[in-house]
Formats: sequence, structure tokens, C-alpha cells
Amino acid sequence: MADPHNNAGSDFEAELGNSATQVASFGDERQTLVERIQHALHRTPAVVPLVVLLVSLAVFAALLGSKFFSPFALTLILQQVQIVGILAAAQSLIILTAGIDLSVGAIAVLCSVVMGQFTFRYGLPPVVSVLCGLAAGTLMGAVNGWLVAKPKLPPFIVTLGMWQIVLAANYIYSANETIRSQDVEAQAAFLQLFGTKFKIADATITLGVIAMCVLVFVLAYVLKHTAWGRHVYAVGDDPEAAELAGVQVDRTLISVYALAGLICALAGWVMIGRFGSISPSLSTGQIGNIQSITAVVIGGISLFGGRGSILGAFFGALIVGVFELGLRMAGADAQWTYLLIGILIISAVAVDQWIRKVAG
Repeated sequence: MADPHNNAGSDFEAELGNSATQVASFGDERQTLVERIQHALHRTPAVVPLVVLLVSLAVFAALLGSKFFSPFALTLILQQVQIVGILAAAQSLIILTAGIDLSVGAIAVLCSVVMGQFTFRYGLPPVVSVLCGLAAGTLMGAVNGWLVAKPKLPPFIVTLGMWQIVLAANYIYSANETIRSQDVEAQAAFLQLFGTKFKIADATITLGVIAMCVLVFVLAYVLKHTAWGRHVYAVGDDPEAAELAGVQVDRTLISVYALAGLICALAGWVMIGRFGSISPSLSTGQIGNIQSITAVVIGGISLFGGRGSILGAFFGALIVGVFELGLRMAGADAQWTYLLIGILIISAVAVDQWIRKVAG
């Protein structure tokens, strides 16, 4: 007599052999075209500002012709945005950690004042004065970082206070005196190093522009390919989760703010090369923070932290430069520049919110 249990087992094994072996999958074929675009932009956030930059160049080239689309005009844009571009690099690091730094411009100006005063008031060699200025910027950034990381003070409040302190220190320490360009050139030409110009065909490039480009690409590599860079993104995305994953959140925050301070000091040195003179009343001290935030936002870096590319901030600075030069060449009222940049800022934040729905 046949065993019914054995027959049942055989039937089960036979059915199992005929069953589908494919693992359940959720492919992109279910996504609409809009959703695919969202995912693509989420993976490569620098694409949007790059497209805006190229379209802006094309529009002004069509309107103004060779007057705008020439080596001289295009390199002039780079020269005009070199300081903002460097400050935007510093601001990018802070915003990637979900913070904000309102003191970047003031720190840059104070560091340039330190370099000048240490050379002309104390008689130090220009090289030593520059190192002191770079150290001062790093220290001010580290203080910002410590106040944000340890007492857990809001970055907005900390850097707003530091902005006021540094602005006052600029005028008090320098006695509101400007060191003339002729004096700097005659006695401490090293301070004007980044103003050195050289020609490539019909284009005129300064060492300040080279410094900006090198800085941006080095930081882009570090953020993408090093553990420290991954920690910066992790802290900005979710500090609690990052800490549980073994990231030293406080140390990362302090290092980011200190590095941002060092970059601001570099901007101060480039500023001397750009303007020649050393003045505590340069407008960068008042509006450098707004200019850097504008470049970062237009560049697609999320104000909520954890997403974005420093290349995007670089493109954002160039977009502002293109609009300013293009509208000036077209003879338009300067207020149109502010109007269009304001529209770009709001549009960039709206696009960021739309892209963030993918992560949500």
C-alpha cells in the first residue's frame, strides 16, 4: 500500500521545482519621467546650476554677441567672482552640515587687516604675516565650531554674533586706516601675490582665479572620496544617526568650521591681490556672507544639510557673475540684477524641496 505522506511530499517537491525562482523587484520602469528626473538630480545636484550657467551664457551671447562671448569678458567674470567663489566654498562646508555662517565676509576682511598690520605696524616679514592671518582665520572658525558643537548653540546666532564682533574688531584694531596699494606694492609685494596676472591667448588670468579653481576641485575631491567628506554629509543629513554609526560629530563640526575660517583667511589674502590696498571698510565685510549664501543656494546645496556639491556653489557664483556682467554690458539698470538673482534664489530653493521628496 502506497504511503500517502510520501506522495504528498513528492507532489510538493514537484510543484516547488516548477515554481518561479525570480526574486521580487521594483524596477525603474514603474517610475514616470518626472520621477526619473528627480532621482537623477538627487544623485547629481550640480547639474541644475550647470545648466542654468550654460543657458545664461548662451542667452547673453545671443543678445550681446562677441562683446560678451569673448575671452576677455569671460575671464573678467572669473576675476570678479574669485573672492565670492572662495567664500562660497567655505559657506558650502558649513551648510552641508545643516549650519550657516554669517561671519565669512567679516573674517576675510579682518584676516587681510591682520596680514597688513603685522607687516606694516610690527615689521614682520610678509610671509610670516600671511601665516598669522591664516592662523587667525582658522582660530575664529574653530571658535564658531566649538560654540556650535559643544554648548549646542544655533549656528545662525553664533555666527551672527561673530560677524558683529569681527566687524567691530576690524575698525578698532586697524584704527580705521587703509594701507595704500602703492605702499603694499613697494614694501610687501608678497601680500599682493594673488593679484599677479598672466595671459593665455587673449584671456587674462590672475593667481586668485587659479587659487579659487584649485580650492573648489580639491574640496570636491575630498568631500567625495575621503572618510572626512562622508562624515560631513552624514552629520548634515542626520547627526544622531551619524553618531550611532561611529562618527565623531563634535569633532567633525569643529573641523568644518575651522577649515571654513582658514578658507576665509585665504579669501582675505586674495582680496589684497584683487584690490591692492588693505582696508577694514571693504564691503565684503558687510555683504560677503549674503553673496556666499546666494552662490551656495543657487548652486543647489540644500539649506537643510547633507546634500549638494561644492561644484554647484562654484557654478552658482559664476551665474551671479554672468548676470552682473551681462546686464551691465546690456546697459540695464543694476536693480534688474538683484531682481533676477532673487528669482533664482527662490527657484533654487523650490527645486531643492522638489528634489528632496525623493529622499523623503
